[in-house]
Amino acid sequence: MARLTVKLRLGLLVLLLLAACRGYHAPVQSPAAAHYPHYSTELVRVDKTAIRVVDGDTFHAGDLTIRVLGIDTPETVHRGQPLGQEPFGGQASALARKLLSGANTVEYLPAEKDRYGRLLAHVFVDGELLAIKLIEASLAYETVSHYGDNGFPDLAREIETASQKSATPAFMEPYRWRKLQREEKAQAAPR
Repeated sequence: MARLTVKLRLGLLVLLLLAACRGYHAPVQSPAAAHYPHYSTELVRVDKTAIRVVDGDTFHAGDLTIRVLGIDTPETVHRGQPLGQEPFGGQASALARKLLSGANTVEYLPAEKDRYGRLLAHVFVDGELLAIKLIEASLAYETVSHYGDNGFPDLAREIETASQKSATPAFMEPYRWRKLQREEKAQAAPR
């Protein structure tokens, strides 16, 4: 009888362990965390089906608007204002859309919100910085030298290095283009 009790207890223990393990899934390794383990606890994975690209450096992820840190791409829209489209804006948007939708994983490393309510973040597609991919395609200017590293000096250095190694984009720096558009609009306004 005592032997049956021991076997019964062992059997129940095995069943409990199997039941407990049934719902367990090993954590999925983050591609960005593999390259940048010191940021692993801060990385946020994005549901790719919720992504809607605004332009090369801005996209919506559900209710969140994310502005990619470290770069400035040509404008396709400017906060709803009719400034028109800057040359190469469509190409930058198309490449961002292709990279984001074609990635197995999209993750971001949040910094802070800007004055327009957008979340400033480093964005990773399959573990690689989206900013660098756009710079290497000559569809973005780096902004680290103007705005600083935003608390991510290692990522900022990578962006600056990629910019130094890549061809200069064939379009005017977007901030200069926006300024020129505003000046032209002001001159054309009736006085």
